[in-house]
Amino acid sequence: MYKIVYKKSLNNTVTLMDIEAPLVAKKALAGQFIILRVDEEGERIPLTVAGYDREKGTVRIIFQIVGATTAKLNHLNEGEYIQDFVGPLGKPSELEGIKKAVIVGGGVGCAIALPVATALHEMGCEVHTVIGFRSRDLVILEDEFRAVSKKLYITTDDGSYGEKGVITMPLERMLSEESYDKVIAIGPLVMMKFTVLCAKKYGVPSTVSMNPVMIDGTGMCGGCRLTVGGKMKFACVDGPEFNGEDVDFDEAMSRADMYRDFERHAYEETCNLFAKEVE
Repeated sequence: MYKIVYKKSLNNTVTLMDIEAPLVAKKALAGQFIILRVDEEGERIPLTVAGYDREKGTVRIIFQIVGATTAKLNHLNEGEYIQDFVGPLGKPSELEGIKKAVIVGGGVGCAIALPVATALHEMGCEVHTVIGFRSRDLVILEDEFRAVSKKLYITTDDGSYGEKGVITMPLERMLSEESYDKVIAIGPLVMMKFTVLCAKKYGVPSTVSMNPVMIDGTGMCGGCRLTVGGKMKFACVDGPEFNGEDVDFDEAMSRADMYRDFERHAYEETCNLFAKEVE
């Protein structure tokens, strides 16, 4: 069992938790993920390591409440326990040699982008960051990104905060005005697709973090398979980070659509169960 030692709501749909897991905290690196089960009957879900404290033995996770399991997880409070917390899994981010980079985060993907930006900053890299959200009330981790970024740009779809529009608008300006070693994008598939196309236009290599449906995290179930460079890869063991230009985003988006109706139905059922408990 793994104790929740800290919980904070970042907005109405995104929650931060610090989990007491000393063995995971001892080895975790930016870019890796864990798989957890809320209880004995729960499903396995992957969540990226959003931070860690090796001295305290804690691992930070940030999740969006989008399905039955994340709803159950959000129902827990400080002092309560999670059944399973396995990791670190996946390959860590390859950051050596990067002197100047653009970090692009979209929505809750910013939780994955932050530890990468932090690691680069600690290595002496000049970090410029673009983070995008639908509206002001969904903005998360702004102060944390400012602490590790020489330049930070924020966009919102509705213009309620920062620059109105999508992240490729400031990114295009940045790439046209300055030279970068790498663009690292983490967020919705469509956002990463067009970030990669923008970086390619200016001859800048890109890395993306792929987070498809995973079950066992060891490559056995095949649920997280992707086409990368014309070959089948598994995000859990071959990634989750890949060369952006090699990823078949259209195929990945088509596969992701298959799961949305099922997740929505499961989430609605869980909400109904919680409502009955309250009654």
